[in-house]
Amino acid sequence: MIKRSFANIGVLFLFLLSLLPLQVLLFFARFLYYLLYYIIGYRKKVVRHNLTCSFPEKSTPEIRDIEKKYFKYLADLVFEILKMNTISKTEALKRVKFNNIDQINTHLKSGQSVLASTGHYGNWELCTLALGLHIEAKTLVIYKPINNKVFEGWFNDLRTKYGNIFIAMRQTLRAVASHKHEPSLLCFASDQSPARGDSSYFLPFLNQPTAALLGIEKIAKQTNRPIYYFKANVIKRGYYEVDIFPLCMDPSKTAEFEITQLNFDFLERTIKETPQYWLWSHNRWKNKPDLQKQKYQVANKSLEPLSA
Repeated sequence: MIKRSFANIGVLFLFLLSLLPLQVLLFFARFLYYLLYYIIGYRKKVVRHNLTCSFPEKSTPEIRDIEKKYFKYLADLVFEILKMNTISKTEALKRVKFNNIDQINTHLKSGQSVLASTGHYGNWELCTLALGLHIEAKTLVIYKPINNKVFEGWFNDLRTKYGNIFIAMRQTLRAVASHKHEPSLLCFASDQSPARGDSSYFLPFLNQPTAALLGIEKIAKQTNRPIYYFKANVIKRGYYEVDIFPLCMDPSKTAEFEITQLNFDFLERTIKETPQYWLWSHNRWKNKPDLQKQKYQVANKSLEPLSA
C-alpha cells in the first residue's frame, strides 16, 4: 500500500514536469547526463562491455566517445518520453516525419494487414505514438509489461493517448486472432531479449551470438502479411525522421529464420551507422547459447549503408 502511494506521487510529479516545454526539459537533460554518467555511473560497465564486444575494431578512445554520446542521448530520451504525457497531436506530428508511409496505407486500404519491425533505436516510443496519427487503421504494438502496476498504467496511458493499442507480448497470438477480420498494423521491436527459457535460436549480431525472438517470423508465415522495417533517424534533439523499407513482401516463400535474420541485419546496419542511439544499457547478451541444444546460425554479412 505504501509503495503504491509513493508510485502515485511519482506519477503526479512526472505529469506536472511534462507540462514544461520540451526545450526546457532538454535543458535539464544535460544535468541528468552528468548525474547518470559521472556521479551515479548508471550501468556504465554494461554499456562499456556491450560496446567493446560489439566493436572490437574500435580503440578505447573511440569506445569512450560513443559511450558518452549514448549517455547524453539517453538523458534526452528520458525527458522526450516524459513529454509524451502532455504532447499535442500537432507537436507529435511536427517532431516525427515518416517517409514512404503511403505504401503502408495502400495495403491497409485494400484490406490487407501489415507487420512492422523496428528496434530500440532512437525514440521508438515517440515514433510509435506519432505513427498512430498517420495510419488509417488500428495500430497494434507488442510490448513487454513492467512490474510496477502504477507506472505500467501511467506508461500505457501516454503510449495509447492517440489510439494505439498496446498488447502484452504473451497475448500476441490472441490479438492477431481478435483482429483478423479488419486491416491493422502490428508492430514489433524485434531486438528485445527473450526470457531464458524462450531462447531457442541464436544468430550473429554485433559480433556476438544473440538470442532472437521469433514472434514476427511465426506470425508472418502464418498470415503471409507483408513486413516493413521502420528505421528511425535522429535529425536533431527532439526531432526524428523514419524511413520505411519493405523487408519481406511474401513471407510464405522464405526459408526458416530468414525473416529473423533480415530483421537483425537491418538493425545492425542502422546501429553501425550511428551507434549512440541504440539502447546499450540493456544487458542484451545475458543469455548465451548452448551449442549442443540450441540453433545458432553463422553468416558472413557485407553490410552496406541503408537508403530509403
